[in-house]
Amino acid sequence: MFTGIISDLGRIRSVASGGGARIVFESAFDTASIAMGASIACSGICLTVVDKGPGWFASDLSAETLARSTAADWRAGTAVNLERSLKLGDELGGHLVFGHVDGVGALAERHPDGESLRLVFQAPAELLRLVAVKGSLAVDGVSLPVNRVDDAAGGFEVTIVPHTARATTLGQSRPGTRVNLEIDMLARYVQRLLAKD
Repeated sequence: MFTGIISDLGRIRSVASGGGARIVFESAFDTASIAMGASIACSGICLTVVDKGPGWFASDLSAETLARSTAADWRAGTAVNLERSLKLGDELGGHLVFGHVDGVGALAERHPDGESLRLVFQAPAELLRLVAVKGSLAVDGVSLPVNRVDDAAGGFEVTIVPHTARATTLGQSRPGTRVNLEIDMLARYVQRLLAKD
């Protein structure tokens, strides 16, 4: 489990494809303190550490993960938002993020807003119906409150402050950039309960 507060802006070192993929991530994390089998959110995808060394760790991705996320787009040099999993007693700075990507959206618009940036993302209709104004969602693993939802245009708007722009991939994103979306867990369960009626 994660909070959506990114603690390292890492990079892809290499991608080895097969039925899935093995991806090696470069990171400023103290990898000696990361246990084999630990979970790390990589641009919002919860991945298991299967190998590691000084300044890097590797994870295996299934064909399912590649099909349902932006991971299939990753190449050597791609920047990735990284967050280690929570420990009991850690500060919950964002919202509860599980690393279970619901789908892929894309940046549609980028507008300066003082020192901040307003970003408008397109989202699949089945996910957009679960996004609420002032609710939370994770975009590439970053916990963000929603400013506005436009069902007719098929998108939602968020604002990122300068720190978030510098410390995450969102500051580098341009219109057309694909992003992983994770809907707030509460919305998922409410939808499931309402679907049973």
